[in-house]
Amino acid sequence: MELFQYPYMQRALIGALVIGLAAPALGIYLVQRRLALIGDGVGHVALTGVGAGLLLNRSPVLVAVIAATIGAIAIEIVRARGRTSGDLALALLFYGGIAGGVLLVGLSDATSANLNAYLFGSLTTISPADLTTIAVLGAAILVTMIALRPALFAVSHDEEYARVSGLPVRTLNLLIAVATAVTVTIAMRAVGVLLISALMVVPVATAQQVTRGFRSTMAAAMALGLFAAGSGVWVAATADTAPGASVVLVAIASFLVVAVAGALWRVVRRRTTPTAAPTAAPTPEPHEVVLG
Repeated sequence: MELFQYPYMQRALIGALVIGLAAPALGIYLVQRRLALIGDGVGHVALTGVGAGLLLNRSPVLVAVIAATIGAIAIEIVRARGRTSGDLALALLFYGGIAGGVLLVGLSDATSANLNAYLFGSLTTISPADLTTIAVLGAAILVTMIALRPALFAVSHDEEYARVSGLPVRTLNLLIAVATAVTVTIAMRAVGVLLISALMVVPVATAQQVTRGFRSTMAAAMALGLFAAGSGVWVAATADTAPGASVVLVAIASFLVVAVAGALWRVVRRRTTPTAAPTAAPTPEPHEVVLG
């Protein structure tokens, strides 16, 4: 715990906690829409923005936000119009985004260490300005996802019903797309573009095993995200491991623990619940015979 006396570790912990809280709050809508991997696609496009920023000597994070937003909106347009499958659109973003990012970083004067910081995260290099950006954007995502929860849930669950109910479906869909782009961008410094989807999806998948309602699942996922972020940074500080990978592995370990505990609980309940004795069939009444 002595490491947390240093300002850079304090910034790393605060940044991880903000992202660990905001990412599942958005991720639950992506899981509901069966777009659990959209974070990977948008992250790859954000990597192209990072490469463009390094090449043009501009802020990589700012250019990444713009590139990720364009990519997320493109996915939403393709999905809404149904011209091609969502899986194909994500695959195109996967390959095009990572290829463009590597190409642009190679053309710039950046080293491989710069690329790795965005691919796998670099929590310990977060500056006070980076932390301010993460805190402000993370709070905006969190407030938006909670404040618009009924409308966003309706759109994610059944678009046709939401449209009939008078909700602005297209605007809400674009809002989710832009929120995904912003979340991916601020999480690049924490867990990296290659691992951000795990922080969006795994806490939600873990919460779904122990909760039933949407509100309780959202609250449990956010709590699990906080736990994974805080514990992951602590593991990284004590074991000298990569913070981003540690956060994701803690989240996956939590999922496995809950899954195994749930399976054992169901087995115990099945064995301890007494089975009802079979009810005896009623004896049929004898028929009266009338002799005439």
